[in-house]
Amino acid sequence: MSANSFTKTLKRFAIAVPVSLVLASGAALPRLASAETLADALVGAYEHSGLLNQNRALLRAADEDVATAKSALKPVLQWAAGLTQSFGTARSSSLLPAQSTESLQASISLIGELLLYDFGASAYRIEGAKETVLATRQALVNLEQQVLLRAVAAYMGVIEASETVELRNNNLRLLTQELRAARDRFDVGEVTRTDVALAEAQLADARSGLAGAEGTLLRAVEEYRNAVGHAPGNLSQPPSLPNIGGDLASAKALAVRTHPSIIAAQHQVAAADLGVEANEAAMAPRITLNGQYGLNETFDSEAYTRSGSVGVQVGQTIYQGGALSSAVRSSMAQRDAQRANLHVVRHDVEQEVGNAYATLASARAQLEASDRQIRAARIAFRGIREEATLGARTTLDVLDAEQSLLDAESTRVSARANLYVAAYSVLAATGRLTAQDLKLPVQIYDAGAYYNLVKDAPAKYSKEGQALDRVLRALQKD
Repeated sequence: MSANSFTKTLKRFAIAVPVSLVLASGAALPRLASAETLADALVGAYEHSGLLNQNRALLRAADEDVATAKSALKPVLQWAAGLTQSFGTARSSSLLPAQSTESLQASISLIGELLLYDFGASAYRIEGAKETVLATRQALVNLEQQVLLRAVAAYMGVIEASETVELRNNNLRLLTQELRAARDRFDVGEVTRTDVALAEAQLADARSGLAGAEGTLLRAVEEYRNAVGHAPGNLSQPPSLPNIGGDLASAKALAVRTHPSIIAAQHQVAAADLGVEANEAAMAPRITLNGQYGLNETFDSEAYTRSGSVGVQVGQTIYQGGALSSAVRSSMAQRDAQRANLHVVRHDVEQEVGNAYATLASARAQLEASDRQIRAARIAFRGIREEATLGARTTLDVLDAEQSLLDAESTRVSARANLYVAAYSVLAATGRLTAQDLKLPVQIYDAGAYYNLVKDAPAKYSKEGQALDRVLRALQKD
């Protein structure tokens, strides 16, 4: 695709992406009255992330597992009804004819069962489900950090791409002037045809670079739309860097204590330990209270019976093909796996902190070096261009100086974007890149609100159950 084609395509995005840049045609994109800040982008990502909504729903599913586990300690009530048609013949003597014995019977019964004692198996499962909920909450926090970090990277990506396009446009204008000057000097015999060809080649390369930069901008816009939930507006320059604080060792120690991935892994270990206890207790006897009340009536007679019973039952599975022992061994293996996972997660978190600090230091050094490089390259370019007008420099010298200046400015744009992403990566690596830590103006998702409604397994027609239904309808509307 040619540079002009990219320019036309980019103009179609001008309303959706009014970033500060100048197109190859020389027309500036329009600006909106209100600028969109980095905080606005983070708010958009937090409020419109489908990934966050998906995992909030998974957290609510984990909350329901606690209610399911608690239901094992509550009475189980069942009813059963039946209608039976009996038919046949009976004969009391060979001298007497056979008589029909048809009858229609109806029965209905109410059955109740309550677990009295199971040596803690149900209690262990309840606590294990609670630990799983806590682990899922931390996984949601970690996902929130990833969503916000992606928004930061998308924001800086649009700014970097737009500034790169602007630099490419400025470079194109300068090279156009250099080509015009080279042709004028060729006409008067000051330079050769080779100088003009060099200027033409450099201008063609600049047009190619501009087309590539415009394509990068279009991709950055799509990434922003995906990460934030809408197309970028008039993006303002990012604020000052966040307060990172502390050195690398302190950051690693903080991450080990507070990073949601580590806390989630710790809860997973606790849940696995409780799973072992629950499966071992499941091999012990169960004591239950059983009750039944029923009514049976025969329609072709006035006979009916009512019956009821209440009793305590003790039972234990003696042999089930090794299933119970296998469940215990499986839960032990799961426990070992979760303990090993905690070890892996700890080292991964420490590595992420180290990588983030290394990237941050590199970006800072690169930014400082590029500033010095720009100052020197600008002075060199101006001097070489003046010397070229006096015949002391060739056209190639001027073009090389212009390219060196463009490279330095492009390096600075990339280094500044990398610096911001690296700074927020440090916050994410230490577990501090959340909407609450950043004090974003959003309604913070209350991970415990739904749990508090369902933890006691409310019945559908109770007051708690009706309140829960209202919450579910509101969630479906969202």
